[in-house]
Amino acid sequence: MNENFINFHILISHSPSCLNRDDMNMQKSAVFGGKRRVRVSSQSLKRTMRHSDYYRQHLGAPSIRTKHLWDPEKNNLKEYVLKALSERFDKELIEKTIELISGKKLDSETKVENDAVAPWVLEEVAYFCDQVKAMEMESIDPKKLQKQVEKDSIAFRQALASGLDIALSGRMATSGLMSEIGQIDGALAVAHAITTHAVDADIDWFTAVDDLQELGSGHLDTQEFSSGVFYRYASLNLRQLQQNLGDASREQALEIAAHVLHMLATEVPSAKQQSFAAHNLADVALVSFSDQPISLANAFEKPIKVAHNGGFREPSIKELNAYWDKVHRGYGLTERCAEFSLEAIDLPEDIKQQVSLPKLESWVRANGQNT
Repeated sequence: MNENFINFHILISHSPSCLNRDDMNMQKSAVFGGKRRVRVSSQSLKRTMRHSDYYRQHLGAPSIRTKHLWDPEKNNLKEYVLKALSERFDKELIEKTIELISGKKLDSETKVENDAVAPWVLEEVAYFCDQVKAMEMESIDPKKLQKQVEKDSIAFRQALASGLDIALSGRMATSGLMSEIGQIDGALAVAHAITTHAVDADIDWFTAVDDLQELGSGHLDTQEFSSGVFYRYASLNLRQLQQNLGDASREQALEIAAHVLHMLATEVPSAKQQSFAAHNLADVALVSFSDQPISLANAFEKPIKVAHNGGFREPSIKELNAYWDKVHRGYGLTERCAEFSLEAIDLPEDIKQQVSLPKLESWVRANGQNT
């Protein structure tokens, strides 16, 4: 009864909005089932989650993501770490440590950047500072340091755990000591959210009125927008999460999973929200414990049509559950499933109904057992 994957299936209806834009300032979209769907990228969803107040309250501060290791003209990693760790380590040790793990020489006059934006965890840098300090009596050999960290891998992972978003999303490092021991396979896979139905976007032609100008407008522009029911899908590998956190218990991983569920059902990207205020919560949250990641996106490969009494919400909910039942029975799956819905609906017999999102979160914490 310890299936390794938790699959999250969320339906959330957004009122008119433009939550995620491309380089042309248009809504992100995708063609699925031969029809255009509005899309919210996985990067947007993950950033929204890790920068939410809920994340900070329940999971701690997110990692620092930057390519600016040292740039006198910008906020940079070196200055951030020096300020945060000044009472624990001296400046020279901190600078030496950042150079070792990044593979970059921090020159006081030269702009130093990583090859790409990478996540950094303060306690992870502090861990390496301790290791470097222990070797100060002899010349610091990066290979010896690497072997020491590999030998002490659980302590290294536990230091990394203070940046939980790295354990969830992973990290690819391309230079320095981090390229050898800092690679992290993410435990959480998040799909791009797409509308369950075809979408024809609207165009908002708007003006900014100049109160001191008698005629005309101070500014004219256009903005694409639309509304729709979005399917959000994510899969959490519990065993990978436990490993990434330094052999954490399953109970710890399940606690994190419950918070991931909450954020997937409640957090919304902030783009253009001052103009549209599409602060909508999920209509349905279906969760399953499984031996493999399983998306239900194909429930909407044939675009949902408007119900006879109007709206996409109810037919989307019905199709999600019907398709889950087809897959469940067709492949003989033994998933443990539970669902919370704002609508009074008939569920397939193998899905446990939960009366609220907090009840569904408690079910996740209890390893998919009745609570």
